[in-house]
This record gives sequence, structure tokens and C-alpha cells, in this order.
Amino acid sequence: MAIEAVRAYLSALGREGEILEFPVSSATVELAAKAVGTIPARIAKTLSFVWGESALLIVTAGDAKVDNRRFKDTFGCKAKMLAPDAVEELTGHAVGGVCPFALAREDILVCLDESLRRFETVFPACGSSNSAIELGCDDLFSLAKAEKWVDVCKGWRPEEG
Repeated sequence: MAIEAVRAYLSALGREGEILEFPVSSATVELAAKAVGTIPARIAKTLSFVWGESALLIVTAGDAKVDNRRFKDTFGCKAKMLAPDAVEELTGHAVGGVCPFALAREDILVCLDESLRRFETVFPACGSSNSAIELGCDDLFSLAKAEKWVDVCKGWRPEEG
């Protein structure tokens, strides 16, 4: 079970006790926000894209959407989401619980989107459809072993309406 891998990963870093588990689903941004008791934008959703023979994970704010032009300008390729079975095979996490922790493969590229930085803390999943952890952006970057911050999303800036 993926949450057990995340629990072991966070335990080794002294953070296991911070995992939140809910009696209800947190598989979507809206459900996660309701379970946590926060606004949807503070849910850190992990999106999975094709990246050569592996995957690219982009962790974004819950209200952000990938901008295809920004994605292509940043990564040099078209944004192509992984099929659900490929998500679980490559990351070790099923859709609804995908997170950037305890990944099944070492060659997965993890990036965090700028849309997260407007919050003091955010809530990424922890490998199951009913879990999360509250983290500051610096902690999320470190725990996710993120490669870099990127600006590939739209819909979250006030000027974008």
C-alpha cells in the first residue's frame, strides 16, 4: 500500500506523526479541502506527465491549471498526462493519492509550481485517497526531493481573473 511507503519514508525523516488520515475521501481537490478544512487552493495536487520513459510530477496549487504554452517553454515538450495505470506503475501511487514522496522510481522528475508559494502551508496527499500532510513550501520542496520551482500554471493569479 502506497501510504505505508510514504509513512516509512516520512518516519525516517522524523515526520510520520504529521500524516493526516481522514474517514472520508480526499481524492480530489474539493474533497481534500473539505476533509482538511481549508480552501481548495491550498491543496497541493500532484499532476503526472509523460517524461521520456519515466514521469514528470508537477505539484501545483489546487486552483491552478497547467498552461500548455508555459509547459512547453519550460520543458521543451507538449504536456501529456500519464494514463492512470502508468501513474501507479511509475510512481507507486494510485490516482487520488499521488504525491511526490516515496516514489517507486528514482528517475522521476519532481517540480513545484510557483502557484504554491502564495501560501504559508499547503496539503499534499500521502499516498492514499484519504490522507495529507501540512507542509511549508520549503519543507515540501525538500521532502519531495524536487528538482526546481517552475511557473507552468494559469488561473491562480488575480490578474487572470
